[in-house]
Amino acid sequence: MDILLHPTYFPSISHYVAMAQAENIVFETEDNFQKQTNRNRMYIYSPNGLQMLNIPVKHSKDKHQKFKDVKIENAFDWQKNHFKSLEAAYRTSPFFEYFEDDLRPVFEKQHSFMLDLNLEIFEILNDCLGIDLPYSRTEEYFHEVTAQTDFRYLANGKKDTFINEAYTQVFDEKHNFIPNLSILDLLFNEGRHANEYLLKQKL
Repeated sequence: MDILLHPTYFPSISHYVAMAQAENIVFETEDNFQKQTNRNRMYIYSPNGLQMLNIPVKHSKDKHQKFKDVKIENAFDWQKNHFKSLEAAYRTSPFFEYFEDDLRPVFEKQHSFMLDLNLEIFEILNDCLGIDLPYSRTEEYFHEVTAQTDFRYLANGKKDTFINEAYTQVFDEKHNFIPNLSILDLLFNEGRHANEYLLKQKL
């Protein structure tokens, strides 16, 4: 199966289920930026339950700004805040310390463009998961596609209703199982077993 989807910030589990089971991955990089999507946000399981981590972006006067041109607003200390939130959420998980050093550079190196950050995160995550997911990028935007299965809607949390099979989460005794969080939740709780898990899920 060939799939088309958006490169997002620490993608949701549904994203990774689609990618792990695909034959070819094509990333949409020619679309206009849409606010309130997972292009610049992720969801984690904090001690207080569901928590959204959002990357601030620089506002453009151009109404239809392409996502590949969207710049990160680095005046805010979002990297430090996001890493602190991940520590509070996952420090006691089985695999946080194992992957901590692999992920730390994401929160220390400043990127100018959101797309570049998302693509670098994708490469780091694949190394952590022990999987190879080659991809290509779109060269122009099409509203409808026939050559690939269109999973671009997965970048919109409201349209993504995927519920994955339950696994042990750090605070599940407190708030029960929360489905379809960032792939980080699965990685920190399941480690390298995550890939096997992804292949068993059905979108």
